[in-house]
Amino acid sequence: MTDDFSGHVPAIPMIRIGDDGAAFIMGSHCTNCGQTVPGDRMACASCGRRDTIGPVRLATKGTLYNYTIVHRSFPGVKVPFVAAIVDLEGGGSLRGTLVEVEPDPAKLPRDMPISIVFRDTGLTNPDGKRFVSHFFVPAQGEA
Repeated sequence: MTDDFSGHVPAIPMIRIGDDGAAFIMGSHCTNCGQTVPGDRMACASCGRRDTIGPVRLATKGTLYNYTIVHRSFPGVKVPFVAAIVDLEGGGSLRGTLVEVEPDPAKLPRDMPISIVFRDTGLTNPDGKRFVSHFFVPAQGEA
């Protein structure tokens, strides 16, 4: 079952909420060179073409590419936490927070299978609408 984020506001522009209330990440894909990146692009950063770039819904699965364990952050932010870069299936890399893991390098193998999940952040905009953001979790049954 998919979480329903109808009425929520995306925390960042590349997060979209579909008519069914499901959140997803929108990216751009170039049919000329095959480059896929998160977010909207007017031109391909790889080949420079403008006529072959278009929107694509990014995958919700990937592998852990790199990470850092953050021990000091802004006041009110619970540390330590894992800031990660994930290579997505089908192309593109995405940064975010890896949750539901112990922040221990021995427990964070390179190429660990990852899933993207969307959650209410607990914060609201000035209009009182709740924000939704993406997070990474270890993929179930694949680690």
